Amino acid sequence: MFETRLMNPHQETVLVIKNNWIPTLMKDDPSTVKGAEALMLGEMLTLPQNFGNIFLGETFSSYISVHNDSNQVVKDILVKADLQTSSQRLNLSASTAAVAELKPDCCIDDVIHHEVKEIGTHILVCAVSYTTQTGEKMYFRKFFKFQVLKPLDVKTKFYNAETDEVFLEAQIQNITTSPMFMEKVSLEPSIMYNVAELNTVDSAGESESTFGSRTYLQPMDTRQYLYCLKPKQEFAEKAGVIKGVTVIGKLDIVWKTNLGERGRLQTSQLQRMAPGYGDVRLSLETIPDTVNLEEPFDITCKITNCSERTMDLVLEMCNTNAIHWCGVSGRQLGKLHPSSSLRLALTLLSSVQGLQSVSGLRLTDTFLKRTYEYDDIAQVCVVSSKVKQES
Repeated sequence: MFETRLMNPHQETVLVIKNNWIPTLMKDDPSTVKGAEALMLGEMLTLPQNFGNIFLGETFSSYISVHNDSNQVVKDILVKADLQTSSQRLNLSASTAAVAELKPDCCIDDVIHHEVKEIGTHILVCAVSYTTQTGEKMYFRKFFKFQVLKPLDVKTKFYNAETDEVFLEAQIQNITTSPMFMEKVSLEPSIMYNVAELNTVDSAGESESTFGSRTYLQPMDTRQYLYCLKPKQEFAEKAGVIKGVTVIGKLDIVWKTNLGERGRLQTSQLQRMAPGYGDVRLSLETIPDTVNLEEPFDITCKITNCSERTMDLVLEMCNTNAIHWCGVSGRQLGKLHPSSSLRLALTLLSSVQGLQSVSGLRLTDTFLKRTYEYDDIAQVCVVSSKVKQES
């Protein structure tokens, strides 16, 4: 007679207490962290009161023991452990070789591990075959079912800046029933971008997390992470490269649950639709935040040919009620090849105080006789010179 025993830290519950006085004791325990009593960081250790679930990204670990309960020696014992998912069947056995013999009251032990990468029902199938002293071949199986659930809900948003920068906002929600310690949330950019994390602030010369010193996430709580991506120099200089759907990168999330089990998830490649700029793109590279009333100030514009043909451009500067351009309007900029750029230093002044929009630039392609209008390309705060001197 054989007995197969399976001990799974995610499934086995040694003690089940249905009273609600345990949370009260944990809150009153002075060794616990205030607001994070469920993390069980104090002197009181409580085992999970639910079983049968494991979360996507965690490691499924089980201890399998095959025990000979008979009074006879058996031979050629082969233990096989398979994990059946909705899409595949995986062999988790560490060894495929048969054990020569197993004496009475002896065991064959094995520990299996598997990083869970699918959600839904999983079935651990343990199969044992052996030969009795009379030469009879024996075989039996046992099944252990458990559910793999989704631990996090991840939502992403993209924001396109006036420059080529892209801001990614990642909203991560803990949809489990227990707190989790967020060990790492990072963005691995694609080959086209460099990334800067915007989730820290400088305090007294040191970098501190915007979420504070406690990096745990309570059940159903949501945390927002922000990243800034800039095209690498070799891609930023080629305007025609960043068009249509582009791959941004993928999020790498690592966490720990209340008993220290580590989980890790990586999202699929995040994609965004690059904004369309038409045939010609005009962007501002430098502009002051505040200028004096009726005093000239300089801006730097970048003109990029986003089409697949060469253009012969003419720049016209049209005054508005508040903005007046200084210089010659209608000047020739020359030929601009596809994916090429040129920079222009322009001078203007404002005759009206307040927040004023920079408008009135016109580019004409003499080949096609087509004019491109650029209004509200930036804003500048116009103040009296006296106010600026006092400040």
